Amino acid sequence: QVQLVESGGGLVQAGGSLRLSCAASRGTFSNYAMGWFRQAPGKEREFVAAISWSGSNTYYPDSVKGRFTISRDSAKGTVYLQMNSLTPEDTAVYYCARDRVQFRGIRLGQNEYNYWGQGTSVTVSS
Repeated sequence: QVQLVESGGGLVQAGGSLRLSCAASRGTFSNYAMGWFRQAPGKEREFVAAISWSGSNTYYPDSVKGRFTISRDSAKGTVYLQMNSLTPEDTAVYYCARDRVQFRGIRLGQNEYNYWGQGTSVTVSS
């Protein structure tokens, strides 16, 4: 059973930065695409970033493009989300997820992922 554990969330002022980490405690990590999603209070969970299994491709929605960067360290079994220039609209619980299938490129849909972490809370104050 794969376990994903996020960390790095917290309270930050607008314009600040945070780096989230997602560690795979068990199971295969390096062969799978990974993604980050977020869910703000009262809203649906939305896609934030994705990285291919090899790490060579990444994708971001316009809402975070240029501010967020996803990366992975397969040797450590960890995927990261560097978040810069944060705004109050970035306030949410952030989740990492692992692709259902090995050796695929970036995945955008939530149903493409079958393992999820418990989430880490990010609050951006104005």
